[in-house]
Amino acid sequence: MNIHEKYIKRCIELAKNGLGKTYPNPMVGSVIVLNDSIIGEGWHKKAGEPHAEVNAINSVSDKSLLKDATIYVSLEPCSHYGKTPPCANLIVENGIPNVVIGVIDKNSIVSGLGVKHLQNNGCNVIVGVLEQECKELNKRFFTFHTKKRPFIILKWAETADGFIDKLRDEDSEKSPNWISNTYSQQFVHKMRAEESAILVGTTTALNDNPTLNIRSWVGDNPIRIVLDRTLKIPSNYNLFDESTQTIVFTEKQFKKSIYNNVQFEVINFSENLPKQICDVLFKYEIQSVIIEGGSKTLQSFIDVNLWDEAFVFVGETTFKTGLEAPKLKKAPIEIKKISTDVLKIYKN
Repeated sequence: MNIHEKYIKRCIELAKNGLGKTYPNPMVGSVIVLNDSIIGEGWHKKAGEPHAEVNAINSVSDKSLLKDATIYVSLEPCSHYGKTPPCANLIVENGIPNVVIGVIDKNSIVSGLGVKHLQNNGCNVIVGVLEQECKELNKRFFTFHTKKRPFIILKWAETADGFIDKLRDEDSEKSPNWISNTYSQQFVHKMRAEESAILVGTTTALNDNPTLNIRSWVGDNPIRIVLDRTLKIPSNYNLFDESTQTIVFTEKQFKKSIYNNVQFEVINFSENLPKQICDVLFKYEIQSVIIEGGSKTLQSFIDVNLWDEAFVFVGETTFKTGLEAPKLKKAPIEIKKISTDVLKIYKN
């Protein structure tokens, strides 16, 4: 590992402190180095607050050192005025002569312009250090801006004999038939805190009456998304408690929402449903979504190959009969044990 990789690696470590908090901004870390020693560092902590470069520069007690220093940043410094001033301008104003960047920003209002501003003002700029690692850090952000859709995570729990739920009838209790253990359930709540949105189908909403929040973790609840073609989910269900922004996809026309925190989106359920969902979520600037169920909804995304990662929790219990779990044709890239559960992780 050369010296530039060493400090970009540190930038990535710092940036991860903002996981789940910077949306819709990317996670970014920055360090300032003089004579192979870090004299300042920072990361972007929350959207609307100072960027990583600002925090790194502010952390340097003796600003006279900056004229001989190198600033490392995992993502290209911004060059436009948003909620905060341009970081590229700040680097120039502080006389930092050397800038090392992990990867170019793919947001069209930034892409390449930050580098150009730095170079036009006499900075020595190096781009592309640990580029793949920096892209992986902001896989949600890059997917959103390059593919014009959210980063899609499939998640389900299945029994040891391959079922996702028991068979239900109208008299069945409206709550989940738990398959995974409490440790896996907490892991899922951590996942929810790291993503922008979470989606379930009508059957899951009716059978489980889920809240889709992060009650077993800390952070912000994801936006709740539910498919309800004919609007048959009762108004007293948890999804309509108005505690969290909720988007309902339906085919039924309506005059006005009776809820304060629920939006309705009319789409055609008979035509390429996953693609339509992604187009609407892109309109809402939702950068990532966890598809949590049920089996039909999950399989619809698998069948059109519209997914990026999948997390499958396999419990010890067996149902012997029930609703079959979705089928992935890929092999898992990683298998972990979570107490008595097995977690299989897939990448597309």
